[in-house]
Amino acid sequence: MSRSKYSAEEKEKIVQEYLEGKGGYEIIARRNGVGYSTLKTWTRKYKEQGIMGLEGRTKNATYTKQFKRACVEKVLQGEESAEDVVAKYNISDRSVVRRWIKVYNANMELKDYEPKREVYMAEAKRKTTKEERIEIVKYCIEHDCDYKNTAAKYDVSYSQVYAWVRSYKANGEEGLEDRRGRRKPDEELDELERLRRENLRLKRQLKEQEMLNELLKKVKELERG
Repeated sequence: MSRSKYSAEEKEKIVQEYLEGKGGYEIIARRNGVGYSTLKTWTRKYKEQGIMGLEGRTKNATYTKQFKRACVEKVLQGEESAEDVVAKYNISDRSVVRRWIKVYNANMELKDYEPKREVYMAEAKRKTTKEERIEIVKYCIEHDCDYKNTAAKYDVSYSQVYAWVRSYKANGEEGLEDRRGRRKPDEELDELERLRRENLRLKRQLKEQEMLNELLKKVKELERG
C-alpha cells in the first residue's frame, strides 16, 4: 500500500534505484510502495532540480495567470509535455497542468492563484457536477484526507470538501447528489409533512453546527502546528 508522505531523502533513494538500473518504473514502484506515475514524476523532478525538486512544500505555491498560460502553451505547442512542465517548474502534479489546459481550451480566463488562510472558512467557490465531486472526494481520501490542499487543487472551499467527504463516507456516491430545488415548498405540504420537514431541518442545523465546531478545532490545530 502506498504511503502518503516520504522525505526528500527517501524519494531520492527510490529514484536512484531506477537511475542505477535496478529495475523499471513498475518494479521499483511496487517494491517501494509508491505509485507508478508518482515515481516517474519524482524522477523527472530529480533530473531537473536534484534533491530540491523532491522537497515537500511547506505552503501552497503561487501561480500567476501569465505563468499558467505560458505552461499551457508550451504543452499545446508541443514544446514540452505536461510531465516536463511539472518537473521543470516544480508543480505539484500533472493534473494541475491538465486542469489549466482544460480551462484554456474552454476559452475561460486563467486566473492568478495565491493561497490564503481563508480557504478554511471560504464560502462555496463554484458549482460542481456530481462527477467532479466524486473525483474530488476520492482524491482527498487517497491523500490522507488533506482537505486544505484538495480544496486548493480543485478550486473549491475547504468546507465543501469536508462536507462532501463526510457525506460520501456516510452514503456513498448518492450522498454527492445535488438535491437543491427538488422539494415541494412548505405551503404545499400537509401538517404532518411540515412537522417532519421541520424536524429534519432542526437535525440538519444541529449536525451542521457540530461539523462547524469540529472544523474550527481542526483550524486551531493547524494554526498551532
